[in-house]
Amino acid sequence: QVQLVESGGGLVQSGGSLRLSCSVSGLPLGAYVMSWYRQAPGKERERVGTIGVIPGTNYAESVKGRFTISRDDSKNIVYLQMNNLQPADTANYYCKAVYNSESYWGRGTQVTVSS
Repeated sequence: QVQLVESGGGLVQSGGSLRLSCSVSGLPLGAYVMSWYRQAPGKERERVGTIGVIPGTNYAESVKGRFTISRDDSKNIVYLQMNNLQPADTANYYCKAVYNSESYWGRGTQVTVSS
């Protein structure tokens, strides 16, 4: 059974940092393109960034220079390091695994940034 479990969310002050983790089981993580998404109340889910199988990354303009995605395939974990957090970053954050036509989502972890 495939499971993606996000953790590391919480409440942080503006300018602070958090590191989210996405623990993956039931699939060979090294074969999957991994992405982080977020969804704020009343808004559509948006892609934060993606890390490829050969780790190259790309990010949404809104987080470029502040967020960094990394992966440790030996531990089946993908990370999202978030620095200089702002209230606009408040959302539920999800990880997604994609391989060809297969895709899997986690349930999300809440990040709240206070001003």
